[in-house]
Amino acid sequence: MSQRRILSLWFPRLAAERWLREARGLPSGPFAVSGEVGNTQVLTSLSAEAQAAGLVRGQPLRDARAMCPELQTRIANPRQEADFLAVLRRWAGQYSPWVSEEPPEGLVVDLTGCAHLFGGEEALMNEIAGDCAALGLTVRMGVADTVGAAWALARFSDGESGAARSGDDIAQEARATRSRAAKRRHWERGGAAPGALASGNRAGPIALPGQTRTALAPLPVLALRIDGALAAMLNRLGLRRIEDLAGQPRAALARRFGRELVRRLDQALGVEPEPIGPARPPAHFAVRLTLPEPIGLAEDLRAALERMLPVLSDRLRNAGQGARRIRLECHRADQSMEWVEVGLARPSFEADRIRPLLTMKLDDIDAGFGIDMVRLVAASTEPVHAHQHRGHLEAAADGADRRSGGVEMDDLLGRIGARVGLETITRLHPADSHIPEKTSILLAAAWSEPSGLWPRPRAPRPLEMWRPEIVQAEETPDLPASFRWRGRTLETRVALGPERIAPEWWLDDPDWRSGIRDYWRVTTRSGERLWLYFAHGATMSPGWFCHGSFC
Repeated sequence: MSQRRILSLWFPRLAAERWLREARGLPSGPFAVSGEVGNTQVLTSLSAEAQAAGLVRGQPLRDARAMCPELQTRIANPRQEADFLAVLRRWAGQYSPWVSEEPPEGLVVDLTGCAHLFGGEEALMNEIAGDCAALGLTVRMGVADTVGAAWALARFSDGESGAARSGDDIAQEARATRSRAAKRRHWERGGAAPGALASGNRAGPIALPGQTRTALAPLPVLALRIDGALAAMLNRLGLRRIEDLAGQPRAALARRFGRELVRRLDQALGVEPEPIGPARPPAHFAVRLTLPEPIGLAEDLRAALERMLPVLSDRLRNAGQGARRIRLECHRADQSMEWVEVGLARPSFEADRIRPLLTMKLDDIDAGFGIDMVRLVAASTEPVHAHQHRGHLEAAADGADRRSGGVEMDDLLGRIGARVGLETITRLHPADSHIPEKTSILLAAAWSEPSGLWPRPRAPRPLEMWRPEIVQAEETPDLPASFRWRGRTLETRVALGPERIAPEWWLDDPDWRSGIRDYWRVTTRSGERLWLYFAHGATMSPGWFCHGSFC
């Protein structure tokens, strides 16, 4: 079996160069990307001109503007930077099928069995350097037998010789010497000299097979991918380089500095394996129909839909996926696009369930000067499994689902949701509480199942319930013969009760600070059927209230 070979790609100016690639109106000159760290705006990515001006990453933005008044800045966008790194991962797939991301600025490529296709590792790295230069990207590379060693060589070695950067990097120094180190220029403390990183991409250091320990020995301990605080602690004890740690007993290191240091050291030296997990490309389910002549009639769109839906349905079925949201894109002849989107109450790949929802939306599409391309996309999918043999409990649940409507109910929810939105359709679900207003919760119908486990209350509950309203009556627990409510005087004809309900003593509910309540079902002579209760008063005065109506 061939020796494993790993290539590490580091893009030290990823965020800044992404902005420079996209922003055409920026004037030439120093440029930086700023982000918030500890309630302070600091520089997170620099262009070559900004670094040549003496600015460094992590520097407060106000200090950077004082040093370089012509500095142009933009706010960091971590989401777009992550998407850009994903694009670079797909680009690196031309060199090896085994590529993984190392956020926020790195890639790891397994070159095992691939380098000879490009003329060797050095030729491959030269080709990558040329491609990145054409893309306007700065890249640093390192090749070794392990992921940790390649990572360290890409970030902590200078030039093609692989020489280690100065071991007196301020991040490696003890606190007692930092006052003297701060007076030196940043490139004398282990940083890159002005123009060093701006001199163009080039092939990075290569650790020959079996020479990992020798290549890592002169590098600082920070190259082991450990925390900066741990690296500072090691420096104070005189352990400044990896060679100082490699000869130490593992048990003593783990006991004094933790298992993480030993794990990182063993990974870099190849003692502990570190697999590379390439990101699986997301599955896309879409069908495109290109038309020889532009169309504009609803009948033509329906015919196009009839041709595309079975193809999309078969793709979803073969992948074991069901569509949750379907988008119909209509690309017009003037390079614009009209689109409609529908949602399903349950994921499905059946064309007969998707077709009626899209047909309802066809009238919303403006054909303009004509539609020359139609695209049907499953924007959101979920796994759908075939039905299998089930036991008695599952069979009973299936019977309850059929009684509640099953597929027909899902289709009804989908049709209503296509008009008013699925999020506006709700259903009640039982909740674990004896408080009347807390016995149910409101859930979206499309993302919940109907429940058949409604608990039976000790007494009937009103059909309509509102916040308690004051009833003017004698402040005694005895049911009054007459009372005044909503500006009317009502007489009691029939009453059933009382039903005593106590508050949840483990919660401080402002609505239940009245203490224990005695509920009565009262029918008045004028026909109202009200739900009255007498609050005995815990932290407030007692009295009568109306909580709901039975009709």
